[in-house]
Amino acid sequence: MHERTSLPSWSGLATLDDDAIPLFSSALLIARDEYPRLDHAVYEQLIEAHTRALRPRVDSAAHWPLKMMAINRYLFDEQGYAGNHEAYHDPRNSYLNEVCERRLGIPLSLGLLQMEVARRLGLGLDGVSFPGHFLVRLPVDGGVLVMDPFNRGRPLDVDELRERALAHLDGRDLDDQVLHQILHPASNRAILVRMLRNLYAVYVQRADWDRALRCVDRVLCLLPDDADALRDRGLCYFRLRHLRGARDDLARYLQARPGAGDAERVRELLIVASGERSRLH
Repeated sequence: MHERTSLPSWSGLATLDDDAIPLFSSALLIARDEYPRLDHAVYEQLIEAHTRALRPRVDSAAHWPLKMMAINRYLFDEQGYAGNHEAYHDPRNSYLNEVCERRLGIPLSLGLLQMEVARRLGLGLDGVSFPGHFLVRLPVDGGVLVMDPFNRGRPLDVDELRERALAHLDGRDLDDQVLHQILHPASNRAILVRMLRNLYAVYVQRADWDRALRCVDRVLCLLPDDADALRDRGLCYFRLRHLRGARDDLARYLQARPGAGDAERVRELLIVASGERSRLH
C-alpha cells in the first residue's frame, strides 16, 4: 500500500530537489490555499481506491500500452473524469480537490491525477510541458506513447504532435530533434509551477489581484530567483497599492533582465511607484 503522508510545507518544498518533491500532495497544498479546511486524507484515500480497483486489471495486461489503456478506461470511462471544455478557465479545474469531486479538469490537473494513479501501479508515466496543452508520456518499446489527458487519454501520433507544437512556435521549424526536446519529461517542480501559473493567469484575467499575488508568491517559493515571477509579483503589488513590494520586485526584475522586451514598461511602472511613494511621504 502506498504510504500516506501529511502535506508538505512551502518552506520545505523550496529546499527539495525536483525528484524529491511529492507531486500529488504538493498539488493538494496549492489547493489548500483556496480551501483552508481541505482534508488531504480524503483525496489520498480516493487515489488509493482507484489504485486498488485497477491493480488486477493492470497486472493481468501483458504489455505496457494495454496497462495504460486499462487505466484510461477506468479513469475516463468508468469514473467519469473529463476535460472541462465548457468552462476551461474556471479556477476549480486547477484545484485537485475540486477535480476529484467534480470529475472535471484541465490537461494539467487531469494529467497529474493520471500520473499519480499510474505511478502507484508501477508505470513510469511522466508529464510533458507541451506548448498549449499539457500531455503525458509513457516509455514503450524504445519509444514513447504520448497521450492527451484532456481528451480521455487519447494517444497522439507524431504528425498531430508536430501540428500542435507548430501552432505555438511562431513559424519556426520543428524537426525531429526539436520535437524530441519538447517531449522531454517535466520535473515535479516544473509541473507545480505550471499549475500555479495557470491559476495566476485565470486570476489576472478576473482582476483578482489578491489571489494572483498568492499564486505567483508560491511560484517564488519553488523558484526563488525566477525573473518572470518577480515581475508578475511586482505587478500584483502595484495593483494592490503595496508600493514598497512593487518597487523591490520590479527593480530586481530589471536588474536580472535589463534588456527584456517589456523592460521599458516595467521602468515606467517603477517610476510611478516611486513617485507615489514621494507623494505619500
